[in-house]
Amino acid sequence: MVGDFDQNAARGPLDGLIVVDLTRVLAGPYCTLILYDLGARIIKIERPEIGDDSRHIGPFIQDKSAYFMSLNRGKESIALDLKDPTDKETFEKILSRADVLVENYRPGTMEKLGLGWDVLHDKFPRLIYAAASGFGHTGPYAEKPAYDMVVQAMGGIMSLTGKPGDGPVRVGSSIGDLAAGMFTAIGVQSALIHLQKTGEGSKVDVSMLDCQVALLENAIARFYATGTVPGPLGSRHPSITPFQAFRTSDDPIVIAAGNDSLFRRLCETVGASQLTADSKYGSNALRCENVDALEGDLETFLTKRPASEWLPMLEEAGVPCGPINSVDKVLSDPQVLARNMVVYAEDPEVGSLGMAGNPIKHSPYNDGTTRPPAPDLDADRDTVLASLGIEPET
Repeated sequence: MVGDFDQNAARGPLDGLIVVDLTRVLAGPYCTLILYDLGARIIKIERPEIGDDSRHIGPFIQDKSAYFMSLNRGKESIALDLKDPTDKETFEKILSRADVLVENYRPGTMEKLGLGWDVLHDKFPRLIYAAASGFGHTGPYAEKPAYDMVVQAMGGIMSLTGKPGDGPVRVGSSIGDLAAGMFTAIGVQSALIHLQKTGEGSKVDVSMLDCQVALLENAIARFYATGTVPGPLGSRHPSITPFQAFRTSDDPIVIAAGNDSLFRRLCETVGASQLTADSKYGSNALRCENVDALEGDLETFLTKRPASEWLPMLEEAGVPCGPINSVDKVLSDPQVLARNMVVYAEDPEVGSLGMAGNPIKHSPYNDGTTRPPAPDLDADRDTVLASLGIEPET
């Protein structure tokens, strides 16, 4: 039985790490959310009066952004104007006690503030400086602005998403931002290993566009192997068949029969054993060549029963399969709940808010069912300064 959040217990392997969070909206806050869930203390530096832009992005509950709250749970907020000399001095005092700085400004912004990597590395040689931006800090696009959809488009993933012949389709979640957040968190942790080995802080430079290229995986392999430019395939896998969504008599289901043995079990389960003797389907390569015909042949049998009957039959036969869940069904799925992937933060104004849990489970640490709420703007100024031994500004 998982327990509740304990403010005094070590929360994860990064417990004791102090991260200064200069990020806003999604890519950067998602990175620091990962670091928070792994145990780090996150001190979020926000603009006075305005704060993180996502505080003003819906959906809203009693004028508070659920979007902001879900990405910034457990963090501490202090409002500082980095263009103000006094606030900048306070910021540098906080940095002097921190281990990591994460920012997702457009390249050049920190330099204009006198807070670029070269300056900070000279002042704080052990500090890890992590930057997530649209195109990274080098290259001809470095200073261009970017949002999730821009890098989804430029990075090729939109060209692979959707059905053949239809227009381009954005991936349903913000994979451009989320991938950058994840890779930045990985970069921070690898920089901590470098720090441990050498005593030297380092700069982590993550580009959203780079991350999209890194996620193209099979599409890149296919292009270099065949010279053919990959395109959208709907739900199909480009190199494995049958591996897609199929119609039943009611709801569609996904079936992933990734080898000859699984294909035989699939055919036997749905009453289509004769398909295993068809020369068109004698190997995975042949099934890929004849994917349209196989889809039709299988659906001739699958459409005779509802999804609720097929799924347990296929599972019993050991054929990988699953329903196509809507979000509400995901959040009530017994496996999702058993893995503590829905947690709750108790906000003093809006009450309990459900949000995604931490997918990384560490055996020595308790994965609580609750999290502290996201902070109000500047709510933790006194606590942050006092805990770091910094005298308040006068």
